[in-house]
Amino acid sequence: MSELTLFLIRFAYLAVLWIFVLAAVSVVRSDMFGARVPEPRAARGGRLGRTKAPRPAKAPRRRGSPTQVVVVEGANTGEHAELNGEPVLIGRGTDAAIRLDDDYVSTRHARIALSGDQWYVEDLGSTNGTYVGSARLTEPMAVSVGSQVRIGKTLLELRK
Repeated sequence: MSELTLFLIRFAYLAVLWIFVLAAVSVVRSDMFGARVPEPRAARGGRLGRTKAPRPAKAPRRRGSPTQVVVVEGANTGEHAELNGEPVLIGRGTDAAIRLDDDYVSTRHARIALSGDQWYVEDLGSTNGTYVGSARLTEPMAVSVGSQVRIGKTLLELRK
């Protein structure tokens, strides 16, 4: 082989190696610090051009619908969040309503949200998955009082 060919092969190998290293560092960084969420324009001092509409009154709760999600097993046993119509974020990140200290939990792991008059749990692209009972979530799944959601080594339960 000529020296030029050998040099090009070495250079290509080195380039592929560096691409792999940078991709690994990017994944670790996003898992540790979370994804950047853009700031709303109004918070930066910009004008939205319209006024905020008044928030509609909350709909009355349905009989039998859950009112809170509670950690029943794991490092954060006893921690809970109220289900008051707003989505509940679960994960290791600082913006999570239920912050879990579990190595198997992603920064933004799962979300429990209201759609219509039904609560749904949704996996947010986590590495280790979210389970309702023994079923791994691939799409949002309806949950009710007594449903158990497993995230890593942590078990959460929807309660009245």
